[in-house]
Amino acid sequence: MRNIILCIGVFVVLSCKAQQTPLPLNTFMDDIPQGAYVKDLNNELNPYIGVYKANYEGNEITLFINKVEHKLEKSVDKNYFMDVLDVKYTVKNSSGLILQDTHNNNSYNIKLYSIRVRSSNNSVAFYYSGTNCKVGWGSIILKRLNSTQLLWEYYPNSRIITNATCPPGTDTTVYLPVTDDELIFTKQ
Repeated sequence: MRNIILCIGVFVVLSCKAQQTPLPLNTFMDDIPQGAYVKDLNNELNPYIGVYKANYEGNEITLFINKVEHKLEKSVDKNYFMDVLDVKYTVKNSSGLILQDTHNNNSYNIKLYSIRVRSSNNSVAFYYSGTNCKVGWGSIILKRLNSTQLLWEYYPNSRIITNATCPPGTDTTVYLPVTDDELIFTKQ
């Protein structure tokens, strides 16, 4: 009898947790409980979805922006789920040679996904994990200028690289454009 009551209790607790009301995007981190779902309730991410291109210093950069629902987020003290924009990209030089491709080449362990929406100025902040050995990790802001153009801002953080943290001969070039308020991507 005790086992049956224990099983019913566990079922009730799990059922309540599973039926938890989704939280809106931009919920303050401290207000997100363990296992919660931070959902794009107002479709704030949808206007950014698509393929965008820009040219910068002789390179053609193509962004492939998709919405991912229910992405698992892991922080130091809790795990939760969140709707995000996931960005894959290709960078080609003026001869058409691919310098970096996270869209078709899954061997790169590079992450670029949204972490915050700022509706007041039509922008989305992204976390960028950096290239090999995490070189160039930092934040990227995409500001929607209109229905077909995004303004790109990239703020890399520094990282000290040694032979212990990054094997010799590893390509640590950051191919994404490091700009502040001057590069516009156009929807294709």
